[in-house]
Amino acid sequence: MWPFAVALVLVFLLAGAGAFWLLRPQPVPAPQLTTAPVAAAPKLDIITATESEIAEHVGTSLTVFRFADNPRILVLDFASLHEQGEMLNRVAAFIEKAGLPHDRVLTDHELDEAIRARGDTVETFYFGHDYAAKSIVRFFAFADNERIQLTPQEETLRALLQQQGWFAPDVTAGLISVPAVGSDPRITPSARAAILRHELSHGEFFSEPEYADFTRTFWLTELTESERGAVRNFLANEGYDPADEELMFNEMQAYLMFTRDPTFFRPDMVGMTPDRLAALQEHFFAGMPASWLRDILAGYAVAASAR
Repeated sequence: MWPFAVALVLVFLLAGAGAFWLLRPQPVPAPQLTTAPVAAAPKLDIITATESEIAEHVGTSLTVFRFADNPRILVLDFASLHEQGEMLNRVAAFIEKAGLPHDRVLTDHELDEAIRARGDTVETFYFGHDYAAKSIVRFFAFADNERIQLTPQEETLRALLQQQGWFAPDVTAGLISVPAVGSDPRITPSARAAILRHELSHGEFFSEPEYADFTRTFWLTELTESERGAVRNFLANEGYDPADEELMFNEMQAYLMFTRDPTFFRPDMVGMTPDRLAALQEHFFAGMPASWLRDILAGYAVAASAR
């Protein structure tokens, strides 16, 4: 009887252990970043164009350009700032705007509140946008997982990225935007050209890893700690998230090297003298990889020496 009793006890113990295993709290799996397929949309026409052709273009609706000097850069040319804001403001909030969450996508109500809190409107939240392909793909993945209702313009953006194959892994490309002349009283032909040049430099940063690596090294080795702090403060005042280090040195190259319109940038805005900024520009030019963007800096140097 004793062996039978022991066996019976063992059966009950094993059954209890099995029940405990089945009833234990199960770990909650981390959400997978997936992007829902978009319904079939008309294929968007893409026009290959140079910088001057884009700058001089006058459109009545959204025009998509492929930048001739770097085909991995797409340029969205909007006829109105409202249309631009409806497509890209939520993306901006998710990717880079200071004081807003970068680990979830804002609802319509939250986005409206964030824009009003900064004294902005849909039209003035940004004049020009620039994003890496991987960042926009991440935006759509989070929006889908959170079941955020996107605008028709945002869905058009998704369709464009799918049309270009940007949802494939390891795509290196950049998307920028430029506003139409007259879409705001401040958007004159010269302002549009300055914004385009600034944004194209971002496009190069996103699409050319060698240039991005060079910019990071320059930021860390050529600027002093106090200069980096001054640039960071300037960008924070402009609404950029100063905790995003890559954003800081990406904006550094765009403002310090390629924004020559004093309406948008002057050396005193980052506590520099004109001579110090000129020295940094010279060092940047000397070390940067060969590209159309390097040719731009060469052109600036030639123009300065002719004066």
